[in-house]
Amino acid sequence: MTETTYPDADTLRAWRQDFHRHPETAFEEHRTSRRIAERLTEAGLEIVTGLGGGTGIVATLEGRRGPGPSIGLRADIDALDVTELNDADHASQVPGKMHACGHDGHTTMLLGAACRLARDPDFAGRVHFIFQPAEESEGGGRVMVEEGLFERFPMEAVYGVHNWPGLAVGEAAVHDTAVMAAFDVFTLTLTGHGCHAAMPHLGTDAILAACQLVTQLQGLISRETPAHQTAVLSVTQFHAGDAFNVIPETVELRGTLRCFDEPLRAHLQGRFEEAVASLAQFHGLSADLDYQPRYPATINVPEHAERCAAALESLPGITRVHRDLPPSMASEDFAFMLNARPGAYIWLGNGEESAALHNPHYDFDDRLTPLGVDYWVALVRQLLGAPPAG
Repeated sequence: MTETTYPDADTLRAWRQDFHRHPETAFEEHRTSRRIAERLTEAGLEIVTGLGGGTGIVATLEGRRGPGPSIGLRADIDALDVTELNDADHASQVPGKMHACGHDGHTTMLLGAACRLARDPDFAGRVHFIFQPAEESEGGGRVMVEEGLFERFPMEAVYGVHNWPGLAVGEAAVHDTAVMAAFDVFTLTLTGHGCHAAMPHLGTDAILAACQLVTQLQGLISRETPAHQTAVLSVTQFHAGDAFNVIPETVELRGTLRCFDEPLRAHLQGRFEEAVASLAQFHGLSADLDYQPRYPATINVPEHAERCAAALESLPGITRVHRDLPPSMASEDFAFMLNARPGAYIWLGNGEESAALHNPHYDFDDRLTPLGVDYWVALVRQLLGAPPAG
């Protein structure tokens, strides 16, 4: 391998498939973190470990052209609590866990870019390579920001990447503003008086009330959300009872609410709480609502989105850069970093036939990994390549 091709496609594939065989979930990515640290150390990068709750890493590389801006490039490293149904040789060896979202690929792309740039740091300034744990619902990005990521590693801008099933390998998507939605979760317990199913008048039916609430809450979307804005409220769990002839004492509902606009988000949370209180009073129930705002919306800064698009368009392996795809209602804790620093988050196609994210048949397409490395390197060269004026 030459200086300019290391790590090559075969090496990247081996790294990625090793990560895939050994998935680790939120804040438990100890083996993954050690492997990343080993590769970065071999490449001669300065690294800081033990971040983001213990498994996060930041590697720093100084350009040989001298002083200049500092930027951050981020990859998520955690897996999911999903049982893999693929039979590939590199399938998960950890029961009940798998890389069902492609973070194994994201990690490998950034690791490859760090190693390549370390061999030829022909830029002015500094790059921080951020390997972040616990993206999947646990907010590792928030933890890193709260721990002082941007104070300890000052940077003017930060960038992220996610693979995207349904988009062909070789295609990319860049949004000028909104990319991913804000994400809130709720757990609601309604408690009434259980009774015999043949004598419902002797009890207080929490199931009936819960069913009414599931329907009623959709009015917050269809009748209180402006038509030009987007929001989704989904009840995803409904737990109640264990006998044919008993109306149970309690019902538990769980779900999510997602949107892009912060004032709308606050309005919907308030109206949600009002709807629960009103329904509980009407039915004579007690209500225990745990409503948790999790991730803010992921919003690009247009100027930085343009820079990402330009870097992508410079690559021979990129055949099309979409600028008009709708944002996703899924969520991403890279939003915490973009709330603290300007930047952009892009999608790289994982194949039109790829299984969906979080699906037990999903797998990261290894053809994408070298493209991801090329993108990161091109972005660094574009942002930091020219020596400072004067």
